[in-house]
Amino acid sequence: MSDTTHTGPVLAADGTPLKRSLARALRMQKIRALMLIAPLLLFVLLTFILPIADMLFRSVENKIVSDTLPKTVVALNDWDANSGQTPDEAIFAALAADLQVAAAEKTHTRVGSRLNYENPGISSLFRKAGRKVKRWNLETDGPFKEQFVQIDEDWADPEVWRTIQTYSGAYTNGYFLNAADFQKGADGAEMRPETERIYGTLFLRTLIMSLAITVSCIVLGYPVAWILANLPSRSANLLMILVLLPFWTSLLVRTSAWKVMLQQQGVINDTLVWLGLVADDARLVMINNQFGTIVAMTHILLPFMILPMYSVMQTINPTYLRAAKSLGATNWTAFWRVYFPQSVPGIGAGSILVFILSIGYYITPELVGGTKGVFISNRIAFHISQSLNWGLAAALGTILLVVVLALYWAYDKIVGIDNVKLG
Repeated sequence: MSDTTHTGPVLAADGTPLKRSLARALRMQKIRALMLIAPLLLFVLLTFILPIADMLFRSVENKIVSDTLPKTVVALNDWDANSGQTPDEAIFAALAADLQVAAAEKTHTRVGSRLNYENPGISSLFRKAGRKVKRWNLETDGPFKEQFVQIDEDWADPEVWRTIQTYSGAYTNGYFLNAADFQKGADGAEMRPETERIYGTLFLRTLIMSLAITVSCIVLGYPVAWILANLPSRSANLLMILVLLPFWTSLLVRTSAWKVMLQQQGVINDTLVWLGLVADDARLVMINNQFGTIVAMTHILLPFMILPMYSVMQTINPTYLRAAKSLGATNWTAFWRVYFPQSVPGIGAGSILVFILSIGYYITPELVGGTKGVFISNRIAFHISQSLNWGLAAALGTILLVVVLALYWAYDKIVGIDNVKLG
């Protein structure tokens, strides 16, 4: 009897090499899995990623000036903004030609609004000039420099033309400079006047107050989570309904309730006066300031801290504490050395959740914060819905996103994101 040694590739039932057949089967399996999640990926892409990307792109996009005033932009290339002299007749003629087209298309007010963000007052110049220029004859009505100055003498101001020249590029860092309390000057970026520096203060206030809200949620939420985790199931479920109750109440209703309670003629002050703790003519100011914002937002975000801590505490085996006590540990030592370290992942998860949510809140600070308790998100909402300066709003949002990602990275390096658990 003779033995034969097979040296060729192992074949599948259909005669193809087994390795190739397995690779094809694995590839088909991945394609089927991708097809199952494709609708969800497409939905997230269209409703979340693309809108955010488009909004962030607005922080650097600046084509409206060059698209609306193409001849003027080219003519201004040879003008020295530092000369202190008004541009010559050729540049005014180019502006007249551009404005005539823009006025016919009704886009001259848009470019005026864009430049008005950088130099207040320019918007009215473009509105006035647009009404006049569309009736001019560009071949016979001249000189145009004198006519523009007759419309408004600010057209002779070199600063107006420097603004047009500075923001004539298709892309700009001006929005980010404004978001950092800087501005484009004749020699580059420069600090804004002290009375106009607001965004640095708002960013710092947002971070500090969000941290204070997170700490207050930890202090108030930890005992509640501990009680929920150590009560019998029936009692814990009943108390859990109370924790979840705020989710069933409108955010506006909860915030308005705090306005009623915290005002000087509100429930809390009336109670303190009745108890004799506060004089009637010295009622506490607890609304329209940072204190009111912290109190109201702590109440709103507290469930987001309790739930992660509770879910982690439920997984802690109570026999560990009994073992520590049997070895001679006091109640405090057993808690601090055994129980608390195991609950830290829940604290980390709740802290990240509350901190990120508080940074982006704007309804509650708007209603109870006054001028001293508003966040940077309130300014972003203002630029989106009222001033319509979407570029600056996008720049502020981008900076806020970068700050959050940086803090997330720092947390990962110091604590470790792997230690964050939701139970």
